[in-house]
Amino acid sequence: MAVKKMLIKVLRRQSKRRGEDKRHSINTIDQLGNALLLVLLLTLWANEVQSLALSIAAFMVAIVFATRELIQCFIGFVYYMTTRPFRVGNWVQLGTQVGEVVELDWAKTTLLEVDPDTYNYTGKHVYVPNNQLMNQVVKNLNFLRRYRLHSFEITNEPFADPYVLLEPFETLVTEHCAHFRDVADRYKSLIERNLDAGFISIDPEIDIETNHLAKIVVKIGLFCPSDEAFKLEQKIRADWTRLWFEEIKRQQKEGGLATPIIPG
Repeated sequence: MAVKKMLIKVLRRQSKRRGEDKRHSINTIDQLGNALLLVLLLTLWANEVQSLALSIAAFMVAIVFATRELIQCFIGFVYYMTTRPFRVGNWVQLGTQVGEVVELDWAKTTLLEVDPDTYNYTGKHVYVPNNQLMNQVVKNLNFLRRYRLHSFEITNEPFADPYVLLEPFETLVTEHCAHFRDVADRYKSLIERNLDAGFISIDPEIDIETNHLAKIVVKIGLFCPSDEAFKLEQKIRADWTRLWFEEIKRQQKEGGLATPIIPG
Protein backbone atom coordinates (compact mmCIF):
# COMPACT_ATOMS: atom_id res chain seq x y z
CA MET A 1 0.00 0.00 0.00
CA ALA A 2 2.86 2.36 0.80
CA VAL A 3 4.52 1.69 -2.56
CA LYS A 4 1.22 2.26 -4.37
CA LYS A 5 0.63 5.57 -2.61
CA MET A 6 4.20 6.70 -3.30
CA LEU A 7 3.92 5.92 -7.02
CA ILE A 8 0.59 7.72 -7.29
CA LYS A 9 2.05 10.74 -5.49
CA VAL A 10 5.01 10.85 -7.89
CA LEU A 11 2.73 10.66 -10.93
CA ARG A 12 0.54 13.47 -9.65
CA ARG A 13 3.59 15.72 -9.13
CA GLN A 14 4.81 14.99 -12.65
CA SER A 15 1.33 15.68 -14.00
CA LYS A 16 1.23 19.11 -12.35
CA ARG A 17 4.81 20.04 -13.33
CA ARG A 18 4.59 18.93 -16.96
CA GLY A 19 0.87 19.62 -17.49
CA GLU A 20 0.22 16.06 -18.65
CA ASP A 21 -2.92 14.01 -17.93
CA LYS A 22 -1.77 11.07 -15.80
CA ARG A 23 -5.20 9.99 -14.56
CA HIS A 24 -5.22 6.83 -16.65
CA SER A 25 -1.83 5.74 -15.30
CA ILE A 26 -2.85 6.63 -11.73
CA ASN A 27 -6.05 4.58 -12.05
CA THR A 28 -4.16 1.62 -13.54
CA ILE A 29 -1.59 1.61 -10.73
CA ASP A 30 -4.35 1.95 -8.14
CA GLN A 31 -6.30 -1.06 -9.51
CA LEU A 32 -3.17 -3.19 -9.95
CA GLY A 33 -2.12 -2.37 -6.41
CA ASN A 34 -5.51 -3.39 -5.03
CA ALA A 35 -5.43 -6.65 -7.02
CA LEU A 36 -1.90 -7.43 -5.85
CA LEU A 37 -2.92 -6.70 -2.26
CA LEU A 38 -5.92 -9.08 -2.56
CA VAL A 39 -3.70 -11.84 -3.98
CA LEU A 40 -1.20 -11.41 -1.15
CA LEU A 41 -3.95 -11.54 1.47
CA LEU A 42 -5.47 -14.69 -0.07
CA THR A 43 -2.03 -16.27 -0.15
CA LEU A 44 -1.48 -15.37 3.48
CA TRP A 45 -4.91 -16.69 4.54
CA ALA A 46 -5.12 -19.61 2.09
CA ASN A 47 -5.75 -22.27 4.73
CA GLU A 48 -8.41 -20.21 6.50
CA VAL A 49 -10.18 -19.39 3.20
CA GLN A 50 -10.14 -23.06 2.20
CA SER A 51 -11.66 -24.09 5.51
CA LEU A 52 -14.33 -21.41 5.16
CA ALA A 53 -15.18 -22.53 1.62
CA LEU A 54 -15.47 -26.16 2.74
CA SER A 55 -17.71 -25.14 5.63
CA ILE A 56 -19.97 -23.11 3.32
CA ALA A 57 -20.10 -25.99 0.82
CA ALA A 58 -21.00 -28.49 3.55
CA PHE A 59 -23.65 -26.12 4.87
CA MET A 60 -25.17 -25.68 1.39
CA VAL A 61 -25.15 -29.45 0.79
CA ALA A 62 -26.95 -29.96 4.10
CA ILE A 63 -29.58 -27.35 3.16
CA VAL A 64 -30.11 -28.92 -0.27
CA PHE A 65 -30.35 -32.40 1.24
CA ALA A 66 -32.88 -31.25 3.85
CA THR A 67 -35.05 -29.42 1.32
CA ARG A 68 -34.63 -31.70 -1.69
CA GLU A 69 -38.33 -32.66 -1.73
CA LEU A 70 -39.37 -29.00 -1.79
CA ILE A 71 -36.82 -28.28 -4.51
CA GLN A 72 -38.14 -31.20 -6.57
CA CYS A 73 -41.69 -29.92 -6.10
CA PHE A 74 -40.66 -26.48 -7.34
CA ILE A 75 -38.89 -28.03 -10.34
CA GLY A 76 -42.07 -30.04 -11.00
CA PHE A 77 -44.06 -26.78 -10.97
CA VAL A 78 -41.58 -25.26 -13.46
CA TYR A 79 -41.98 -28.38 -15.59
CA TYR A 80 -45.76 -27.95 -15.51
CA MET A 81 -45.52 -24.27 -16.46
CA THR A 82 -43.30 -25.07 -19.46
CA THR A 83 -45.14 -28.16 -20.78
CA ARG A 84 -48.77 -27.52 -19.68
CA PRO A 85 -49.90 -31.20 -19.74
CA PHE A 86 -53.22 -30.15 -18.16
CA ARG A 87 -55.09 -27.15 -16.78
CA VAL A 88 -57.16 -26.43 -13.70
CA GLY A 89 -60.57 -28.02 -14.32
CA ASN A 90 -59.20 -30.97 -16.35
CA TRP A 91 -59.66 -34.58 -15.35
CA VAL A 92 -56.25 -36.21 -14.99
CA GLN A 93 -54.62 -39.38 -13.74
CA LEU A 94 -51.43 -38.86 -11.75
CA GLY A 95 -49.99 -42.29 -11.06
CA THR A 96 -52.90 -44.17 -9.51
CA GLN A 97 -54.86 -41.06 -8.52
CA VAL A 98 -57.72 -39.90 -10.76
CA GLY A 99 -59.50 -36.61 -10.23
CA GLU A 100 -60.35 -33.11 -11.34
CA VAL A 101 -57.60 -30.51 -10.91
CA VAL A 102 -58.98 -27.80 -8.61
CA GLU A 103 -55.76 -26.02 -7.61
CA LEU A 104 -52.07 -26.04 -8.46
CA ASP A 105 -49.30 -24.13 -6.70
CA TRP A 106 -45.51 -24.45 -6.57
CA ALA A 107 -45.62 -27.32 -4.03
CA LYS A 108 -48.65 -29.50 -4.81
CA THR A 109 -51.51 -30.30 -7.15
CA THR A 110 -54.95 -30.60 -5.54
CA LEU A 111 -57.41 -33.08 -7.06
CA LEU A 112 -61.08 -33.65 -6.39
CA GLU A 113 -61.01 -37.45 -6.46
CA VAL A 114 -63.00 -39.31 -9.12
CA ASP A 115 -63.78 -43.01 -8.98
CA PRO A 116 -62.03 -44.47 -12.07
CA ASP A 117 -64.68 -47.19 -12.39
CA THR A 118 -67.84 -45.07 -12.15
CA TYR A 119 -66.40 -41.63 -13.04
CA ASN A 120 -68.30 -40.16 -10.08
CA TYR A 121 -66.86 -37.75 -7.53
CA THR A 122 -65.95 -39.39 -4.22
CA GLY A 123 -65.97 -36.12 -2.27
CA LYS A 124 -62.31 -36.53 -1.24
CA HIS A 125 -59.47 -34.12 -1.93
CA VAL A 126 -56.13 -35.63 -2.96
CA TYR A 127 -52.92 -33.60 -2.59
CA VAL A 128 -50.20 -34.77 -4.99
CA PRO A 129 -46.64 -33.35 -4.61
CA ASN A 130 -45.49 -31.68 -7.81
CA ASN A 131 -42.40 -33.90 -8.04
CA GLN A 132 -44.82 -36.68 -9.08
CA LEU A 133 -45.42 -34.75 -12.32
CA MET A 134 -41.93 -35.85 -13.40
CA ASN A 135 -41.68 -39.21 -11.61
CA GLN A 136 -45.03 -40.74 -12.67
CA VAL A 137 -47.13 -41.05 -15.80
CA VAL A 138 -49.54 -38.14 -16.27
CA LYS A 139 -52.73 -38.89 -18.23
CA ASN A 140 -55.09 -36.14 -19.31
CA LEU A 141 -58.60 -37.60 -19.20
CA ASN A 142 -60.44 -34.41 -20.01
CA PHE A 143 -61.59 -35.55 -23.46
CA LEU A 144 -63.30 -38.52 -21.81
CA ARG A 145 -64.91 -36.40 -19.12
CA ARG A 146 -68.28 -36.18 -20.90
CA TYR A 147 -68.04 -39.35 -22.99
CA ARG A 148 -66.09 -42.46 -22.20
CA LEU A 149 -65.24 -45.85 -23.61
CA HIS A 150 -67.13 -48.15 -21.28
CA SER A 151 -66.68 -51.91 -21.47
CA PHE A 152 -67.97 -54.76 -19.35
CA GLU A 153 -68.54 -58.51 -19.51
CA ILE A 154 -71.43 -60.91 -18.85
CA THR A 155 -70.58 -64.51 -17.98
CA ASN A 156 -73.05 -67.41 -18.30
CA GLU A 157 -73.01 -71.15 -18.00
CA PRO A 158 -73.06 -72.83 -21.45
CA PHE A 159 -76.72 -73.84 -21.27
CA ALA A 160 -77.75 -72.14 -24.54
CA ASP A 161 -76.36 -71.05 -27.87
CA PRO A 162 -75.40 -67.35 -27.45
CA TYR A 163 -75.20 -66.72 -31.19
CA VAL A 164 -78.95 -67.27 -31.52
CA LEU A 165 -79.42 -64.27 -29.21
CA LEU A 166 -76.77 -62.07 -30.81
CA GLU A 167 -78.97 -60.31 -33.39
CA PRO A 168 -81.90 -59.39 -31.09
CA PHE A 169 -79.40 -58.40 -28.37
CA GLU A 170 -77.54 -56.06 -30.76
CA THR A 171 -80.88 -54.47 -31.68
CA LEU A 172 -81.72 -53.79 -28.02
CA VAL A 173 -78.28 -52.36 -27.26
CA THR A 174 -78.47 -50.07 -30.30
CA GLU A 175 -81.89 -48.83 -29.18
CA HIS A 176 -80.50 -47.95 -25.74
CA CYS A 177 -77.73 -45.89 -27.38
CA ALA A 178 -79.87 -44.23 -30.05
CA HIS A 179 -80.79 -41.08 -28.06
CA PHE A 180 -77.16 -39.86 -27.78
CA ARG A 181 -75.77 -41.16 -31.07
CA ASP A 182 -75.63 -37.76 -32.84
CA VAL A 183 -73.91 -36.05 -29.90
CA ALA A 184 -71.52 -38.99 -29.54
CA ASP A 185 -70.59 -38.71 -33.20
CA ARG A 186 -69.74 -35.01 -32.83
CA TYR A 187 -67.79 -35.59 -29.63
CA LYS A 188 -65.93 -38.49 -31.25
CA SER A 189 -64.87 -36.20 -34.09
CA LEU A 190 -63.69 -33.57 -31.61
CA ILE A 191 -61.59 -36.08 -29.65
CA GLU A 192 -60.03 -37.65 -32.72
CA ARG A 193 -59.26 -34.25 -34.22
CA ASN A 194 -57.46 -33.12 -31.07
CA LEU A 195 -55.61 -36.40 -30.60
CA ASP A 196 -54.94 -36.79 -34.34
CA ALA A 197 -55.98 -40.45 -34.25
CA GLY A 198 -59.10 -42.40 -35.12
CA PHE A 199 -59.78 -45.07 -32.53
CA ILE A 200 -63.41 -44.62 -31.39
CA SER A 201 -66.49 -46.42 -32.70
CA ILE A 202 -69.86 -44.93 -31.76
CA ASP A 203 -71.61 -48.21 -32.60
CA PRO A 204 -71.82 -50.73 -29.74
CA GLU A 205 -69.27 -53.52 -30.03
CA ILE A 206 -70.36 -56.99 -28.91
CA ASP A 207 -68.11 -60.03 -28.86
CA ILE A 208 -68.80 -63.56 -27.63
CA GLU A 209 -65.98 -65.70 -26.26
CA THR A 210 -65.35 -68.54 -23.82
CA ASN A 211 -63.05 -68.29 -20.82
CA HIS A 212 -60.65 -70.87 -19.39
CA LEU A 213 -63.57 -72.50 -17.53
CA ALA A 214 -65.50 -72.98 -20.79
CA LYS A 215 -68.14 -70.46 -19.72
CA ILE A 216 -69.81 -68.10 -22.18
CA VAL A 217 -68.43 -64.54 -21.93
CA VAL A 218 -70.23 -61.69 -23.70
CA LYS A 219 -68.07 -58.57 -24.02
CA ILE A 220 -69.79 -55.23 -24.65
CA GLY A 221 -68.04 -51.99 -25.53
CA LEU A 222 -69.85 -48.63 -25.60
CA PHE A 223 -68.90 -45.02 -26.35
CA CYS A 224 -71.44 -43.31 -24.13
CA PRO A 225 -71.98 -40.36 -21.77
CA SER A 226 -69.97 -40.85 -18.58
CA ASP A 227 -72.94 -40.13 -16.35
CA GLU A 228 -75.10 -42.74 -18.13
CA ALA A 229 -72.53 -45.52 -18.39
CA PHE A 230 -73.70 -47.61 -15.46
CA LYS A 231 -77.38 -47.09 -16.15
CA LEU A 232 -76.82 -48.37 -19.67
CA GLU A 233 -74.80 -51.28 -18.32
CA GLN A 234 -77.62 -52.32 -16.00
CA LYS A 235 -80.19 -52.10 -18.79
CA ILE A 236 -78.01 -54.12 -21.16
CA ARG A 237 -77.31 -56.76 -18.52
CA ALA A 238 -81.04 -57.03 -17.85
CA ASP A 239 -81.77 -57.45 -21.59
CA TRP A 240 -79.17 -60.17 -22.01
CA THR A 241 -80.33 -62.02 -18.90
CA ARG A 242 -83.95 -61.91 -20.06
CA LEU A 243 -83.03 -63.18 -23.54
CA TRP A 244 -80.79 -65.86 -22.04
CA PHE A 245 -83.45 -67.31 -19.76
CA GLU A 246 -86.11 -67.09 -22.45
CA GLU A 247 -83.85 -69.16 -24.70
CA ILE A 248 -83.28 -71.71 -21.92
CA LYS A 249 -87.05 -71.99 -21.33
CA ARG A 250 -87.63 -72.44 -25.06
CA GLN A 251 -85.07 -75.24 -25.16
CA GLN A 252 -86.66 -76.88 -22.12
CA LYS A 253 -90.07 -76.87 -23.80
CA GLU A 254 -88.70 -78.28 -27.03
CA GLY A 255 -86.29 -80.87 -25.80
CA GLY A 256 -86.24 -81.19 -22.07
CA LEU A 257 -83.84 -79.54 -19.59
CA ALA A 258 -81.03 -77.51 -21.02
CA THR A 259 -77.64 -79.16 -20.77
CA PRO A 260 -74.25 -77.52 -21.03
CA ILE A 261 -72.96 -77.03 -24.55
CA ILE A 262 -69.56 -78.67 -24.86
CA PRO A 263 -67.36 -76.86 -27.38
CA GLY A 264 -66.50 -79.29 -30.16
